[in-house]
Amino acid sequence: MLTPEGERVHHPRYDLETDPELLRTLYSAMVTARRVDAEGVTLQRQGELCLWPSLLGQEAAQVGSAYALREDDHAFPSYRDHAVALVRDVDPLRLFRMFRGVTHGGWDPAERNFHLYTLVIGAQTLHATGYAMGVGYDGADTAVIVYFGDGATSQGDVNEAFNFAAVYNAPVVFFCQNNQWAISERVDRQSRVPLYRRAAGFGFTGVRVDGNDVLACLAVTRAALDRARRGEGPMLVEAFTYRMGAHTTADDPTRYRDAAEVEEWARRDPIARLRTHLDKNGWADPDFLDEVEERSERLAVRIRDSVRSMPDPPLSEFFGATYAGGHPLVDEERDGFLDYQASFLDAEVS
Repeated sequence: MLTPEGERVHHPRYDLETDPELLRTLYSAMVTARRVDAEGVTLQRQGELCLWPSLLGQEAAQVGSAYALREDDHAFPSYRDHAVALVRDVDPLRLFRMFRGVTHGGWDPAERNFHLYTLVIGAQTLHATGYAMGVGYDGADTAVIVYFGDGATSQGDVNEAFNFAAVYNAPVVFFCQNNQWAISERVDRQSRVPLYRRAAGFGFTGVRVDGNDVLACLAVTRAALDRARRGEGPMLVEAFTYRMGAHTTADDPTRYRDAAEVEEWARRDPIARLRTHLDKNGWADPDFLDEVEERSERLAVRIRDSVRSMPDPPLSEFFGATYAGGHPLVDEERDGFLDYQASFLDAEVS
């Protein structure tokens, strides 16, 4: 729907009505997500975070799909979906606390219908399918979306989720961000057919979308969610995109991929594509562009200052997140740990 040259294209099946205000909103969200992501990489390199998985290059897939959600829809992310979190109005500091290692999750999923990051590859597809099955049994007018990568499609959990979702006609959208690399394994080592075609084997619809086109991602995801709400079952959306950075800050992509490939995909940059479209139509004046950059920078500065001053939690807090209502065995273990910890203080005093 938006070519790499910034030209608007209308699709006969998935159409989307847009206006300058929507386009500016999508642009601002992508710019903000990229700036927050860059701050995460920098903070990890400075030793302030344990790890950071970059979303660089995948902003359109995440922002477009996230803006297709209604407030009462539920999103189940993996661990790279920072732009989705921002669109769902999750405080980015909650993400940073987790990657600093001071929380196990950091937010209440019910606050924004945005569930916790899942680092176990593909496990969140089962969580989402189970939740969607519950939604279906309740007869609720809502839908569920779950995010995962191309590498996750090789996991049994994902294929089990596909099967359960199809058999139980669950109102769930499987949103696969095919960024071409499962760490150092190319996507053609994950599947001999395009990933979206796997849906047919389980009995539901699959579609591939240009993952660097924010409008296409918005239109197709919105249609998939509407379809799920109508009781027409699951749908697989394969957002064909590219991971411009490393898999995580613990990875060195220069060891397994060619620089020319990265340069080729850089010419399809999703943010540059939308900005070109805005510029061509006179819908983004310098004041707007400057304000977006300044607002993103202010957010990055807030994140930086907050992370650097973030206190470590008392170790006893780890015992409080196991059971919602407490448990006598956990209470006993916590008391034993506190006695053990106090013994070091007693030794120092003596």
